[in-house]
Amino acid sequence: MKLGFSWRVLVFIAPALLIYATFSALPLIDTLRLGLYSADDTGARSFAGLANYITILSDPQWSASFWNAMGNNLKFFCIHMAVQNPVGLLLAALLSLRNVRFAATYRTVFFLPTLLSVVIIGFVWQLILSPLWGVSERLLSFVGLGDWFAPWLGLESSALTTVSLMSVWQYIGVPMMLIYAALIAIPEDIIEAAVVEGASPWRIFWQIRLPLILPTLGLVTILTFVANFNAFDLIYTVKGAVAGPNYSTDILGTLFYRTFFGYQSQVASPTMGAAVATIMFLVILVGVAVYFLAVQRKLQRFAL
Repeated sequence: MKLGFSWRVLVFIAPALLIYATFSALPLIDTLRLGLYSADDTGARSFAGLANYITILSDPQWSASFWNAMGNNLKFFCIHMAVQNPVGLLLAALLSLRNVRFAATYRTVFFLPTLLSVVIIGFVWQLILSPLWGVSERLLSFVGLGDWFAPWLGLESSALTTVSLMSVWQYIGVPMMLIYAALIAIPEDIIEAAVVEGASPWRIFWQIRLPLILPTLGLVTILTFVANFNAFDLIYTVKGAVAGPNYSTDILGTLFYRTFFGYQSQVASPTMGAAVATIMFLVILVGVAVYFLAVQRKLQRFAL
């Protein structure tokens, strides 16, 4: 019986394993392999070991581009952690309250940008923020803040922050819905017992609700980390592969694209691009491993 059951299970999971191997595992393995090779001017490849990685991390030209992209990616992630997740928590807490009118409508409105194409998001925000035909300057002037307007997407000092906030606006519905689901899953008996004991709503949130949803907050954090270090599409849509001005919005995803496929004066190098992709994979792998080994274990004691 056990042998027959095992074969039936294998038959059912075989299509999923085949799809995973074809579109995930094999491309990843080939990328890791390709990063260990170098190519000459004729395109002939030869085994180079870790030479590509040493070049990326130590060569003056390559390392400057890589560390700039890595630093920008960290800033991109920090902005999401500082704005997206706290605001998502606030929205989820407000929408989980009793007797909130039109709560379902609000949830739909906040989640709707997540469903839109990134091309639409980038185009709309460029129209809004454009100093030539955008409406942001007029809106700021209407409330007396016209002097604050600047071409934020065109300034090195503000371009990355602006694109990051555009991404926050698009994806804020994801942490909101995950946290909202965790909040409404808390048993009402616990909340009612706290109310009977005289606890204020503020104290109930900080000492009961928040500790019980810490595992979900940890999940939201690691999902944000993975998504941000895989980011590419929004920056490519808004600023192109060069990620200007002067590479101020360049992150690992756009660096990989320019390196692997080439762009303008930069010659394509699949082997160096594979090395950049491997480093991206290792960064994400280390971050996820730290979360599961060091953070998740501590958060499990708060799970319901």
